[in-house]
Amino acid sequence: MNNGLLLYCRRGFEKECAGEIQQLATDQEVYGYCVVSDNSGYVTYITSDLAEADKLAKRISFNKLVFARQMFVITSALKDLPSDDRVSAILAASESMPLCGDIRVETPDTNEAKELLGFCRKFTVPLRGALRKREILTAKEHSKKPVLHLMLLDSSTGFLGYSYPNNNSPFFMGIPRLKFPSEAPSRSTLKLEEAILLFVPKHQIEQRMHSGMTGVDLGACPGGWTYQLVRRGLFVSAIDNGPMAQSLMDTGQVTHYMEDGFKFQPEKSVDWMVCDMVEKPIMVADLMSDWLVKGWTRATIFNLKLPMKKRFVEVYKCLELIESKLRRAGFNYELQCKHLYHDREEVTVAVQIIK
Repeated sequence: MNNGLLLYCRRGFEKECAGEIQQLATDQEVYGYCVVSDNSGYVTYITSDLAEADKLAKRISFNKLVFARQMFVITSALKDLPSDDRVSAILAASESMPLCGDIRVETPDTNEAKELLGFCRKFTVPLRGALRKREILTAKEHSKKPVLHLMLLDSSTGFLGYSYPNNNSPFFMGIPRLKFPSEAPSRSTLKLEEAILLFVPKHQIEQRMHSGMTGVDLGACPGGWTYQLVRRGLFVSAIDNGPMAQSLMDTGQVTHYMEDGFKFQPEKSVDWMVCDMVEKPIMVADLMSDWLVKGWTRATIFNLKLPMKKRFVEVYKCLELIESKLRRAGFNYELQCKHLYHDREEVTVAVQIIK
């Protein structure tokens, strides 16, 4: 039996996810190796034993992982589950599991695996009952206990494990389910909605993003990101040489400046700056850090478009540039970066200046 960590990621980004977990595990002096299959939607990091894997699950902050959507400890690799009694086989493999408070029967985010989702939903019911009877799962959902994960590759193969509720994604398969608002001018609006959901704690949202605040959207056209600020009551300066959606202009909350986002300078500081411009990531990172260092904004969410090669290296180069400029300027800050579900060839970064 192999112990280690299993991490979900976007299909095609397995090497980036593996490079990241390898580096972070080495930083924790937990040594192992990655098993990577191209376009599988997941990566495993194999450790010498369960205790080492558990150490990583506690010490590596899930929020600091850029390319992982979910992270859980592998207790068993499952093979040849009998079609007539999968439950008993899983119970037999559950000896190393802690007492868990919830269960998720999932698949990687690939077209092939997603065909299993109907089976996963149906199979969750009898498996939950059996796990509760065996006292591997609490009688009622318990949000402070570990989450039991069964990740299936097909109906007879997968991985069993657990994650810690204070250090995992709260979403099934690590994917927040968002509905595209019909009044939004583009689907890119879902990127910013997901980013706000992940990066701004729920208990802080009213304080940090509320009616009457001001914002700037660099590269705003046609207004997908501006829409998310407007619907939260912000007054927005939309910067783009292209046209904005008339529906946004009709709100009276948007002022459109037909200017280059790299050259625009606000007359006074704003509460939020957002940016989804298609440009070299290092140039965007430099511009974003300038906005923060010059005091033009105290909070920003922006995208970094990734190159075809060395994506992992490029992301960390950009993050180091931002952090080094903020440190030199003497700022206290919180920086988060994630390859969101609604991202494709980009990552989304959030920076909050802390007073």
